[in-house]
Amino acid sequence: MPGGLVALLDDIAMIAKLAAASLDDAAGAAGRAGVKAAGVVIDDTAVTPRYVVGLTPDRELPIIAKIAVGSLRNKLLFLLPAALLLSSFLPWAITPLLMLGGAYLCFEATEKIVEALGGSGHAEEVAQIGDAKELEARQVGGAIRTDFILSAEIMVIALSEIPGESLAMQAGVLAAVGIAITIGVYGVVALIVKMDDIGLHLAQRRGAGVRAIGRGLVKAMPLLLEGLSTLGVAAMAWVGGGFIIHGLETFGLGAIPHALHGAAVAAGRASLVAAGLVEWLVGAIGSAVAGIIVGGAIVGVLHLIPRRGGQAAPAG
Repeated sequence: MPGGLVALLDDIAMIAKLAAASLDDAAGAAGRAGVKAAGVVIDDTAVTPRYVVGLTPDRELPIIAKIAVGSLRNKLLFLLPAALLLSSFLPWAITPLLMLGGAYLCFEATEKIVEALGGSGHAEEVAQIGDAKELEARQVGGAIRTDFILSAEIMVIALSEIPGESLAMQAGVLAAVGIAITIGVYGVVALIVKMDDIGLHLAQRRGAGVRAIGRGLVKAMPLLLEGLSTLGVAAMAWVGGGFIIHGLETFGLGAIPHALHGAAVAAGRASLVAAGLVEWLVGAIGSAVAGIIVGGAIVGVLHLIPRRGGQAAPAG
């Protein structure tokens, strides 16, 4: 009996070690996938605050909570099963889907540049809606639809990082990435949209230092939103262009990828300091330029497509 108990305990210990190793592998894969999805995450974080524009402050956090729940539903109920089916039956389609998603990111980046240059924006559309409930429903619905597209890209990126893993491991990694990114993105968004309220509260407290911090937060709010928007556009162009370049290389069309890589390596070698950073920066800029070129082509084509009324489709 003691011998059997010892053997059982050994088996349990071995299972625990295997489980711990699997968790470590899953955590590592989730981390790599999260890093690869960083550009999309930045865009998601930059885009979402605009969906509370025009709404009363007391509704900001409840609306962000609704969007976060919708985002989790997108990832776990729809996109995760779809990704597992894709991995099981159409693994060859992952690279084309990444390229397609990359083209969409390039289009979004270029479209936002066109909007900024043209002076049109989301706030003008919001101002035309008078009913608060209708506005809130529209904002939440629009945010969840946008999130679905960005979440799909995130899940495909994560899936591309674990091609040889078991179905259970893939499911675990995708779920971990989906939950972690959703919590991270919408936690940061909640802090951003309430930053001015926090600043106003601090500005009314005693103590000159605290009041100065509060006024600084209020003044920094528009600059932060503008900076996030710019960073989001740059990240989309960089990530989207990178996916397209990598896809071209995967399909044997390596002229552009090799030229870009060669230029980045040459710049790194020529740099007297931070050679690795310079090489990465040149590669990222090259990917972003390629992304804007692709996005510009898509925007141009969409401008040429006539609408029902016979006018060209707008960029925004």
